[in-house]
Amino acid sequence: MLLDAASLYFRAFYGVPTSVTSPDGRPVNAVRGFLDMTARLVAAHRPERLVACWDDDWRPAFRVAALPSYKAHRVAPEGGEEVPDELGPQVPVLVEVLAAAGLARVGAPGYEADDVIGTLATRARGAVDVVTGDRDLFQLVDDARGVRILYTARGITDLDYVDEASVAARYGIPGRSYADFAVLRGDPSDGLPGVAGVGAKTAAALINAFGSLAGIQEAAARAVVPKAPLTAAVLKKLHAATDYLAAAPRVVAVVTDIDLPPVDGVLPARPADPDVLAGLAAGYGLENSVRRLGAVLGWPADVLG
Repeated sequence: MLLDAASLYFRAFYGVPTSVTSPDGRPVNAVRGFLDMTARLVAAHRPERLVACWDDDWRPAFRVAALPSYKAHRVAPEGGEEVPDELGPQVPVLVEVLAAAGLARVGAPGYEADDVIGTLATRARGAVDVVTGDRDLFQLVDDARGVRILYTARGITDLDYVDEASVAARYGIPGRSYADFAVLRGDPSDGLPGVAGVGAKTAAALINAFGSLAGIQEAAARAVVPKAPLTAAVLKKLHAATDYLAAAPRVVAVVTDIDLPPVDGVLPARPADPDVLAGLAAGYGLENSVRRLGAVLGWPADVLG
């Protein structure tokens, strides 16, 4: 089980009231929500391994170089990602809690969590569940290898199970074609403009007719007599977007071959550092969440002292 950590702690922040605070009044709603969701996921799915995948770089240079608009609207005035004031201080707390609990947390310099997830999913020898609220990761679904997405469509409790059939049902495209579909349609939440005038319906029709983005571009280059879905109007839009179509696939495609060290991810039978974990739990008012997590992991009942 691979957790898209930032997606989940943002989701927890907005799904759990900020009135959930530490004993000294600091919000801990994102930390508590993340821990509670992790406990529920482990209880429901019983993964053999679990990794919290981290954004060491939320806006990698190679993606920005290809498409400067990539996440540009989410850059804070002082630089870095724009994060709610009450969330920012909680992220280091979550890092400490995960480390003391012994839960694997993996990032890679210059890469997003998506790329860590893509690499670990590609390496895996068995079935993989990816937990995320980011549709970009739909491109990883692979029925043959047992890779599916547990999509946090609503809050942090309701999950949609996304496999190739789900992608086909949602978007009317082959289940493995989501990346090409996203390039054509665009995604405003990531600053990905798409091909101007080409919406989801036209994007799906083009993919179904020509198989892939490369196939669409080849057909557009040799088209002499326009024919649906490659009409004269669509051809004009594709030609106008030539530079964008050359750059966008590098932005959308999840990297699957990061040079990561071996990652174990085996669920801990005991906390890595019980004393530190107990101190964090008491200091931030997380005792109940840590106990719930410990219970599903089979920790001794007195783990917090």
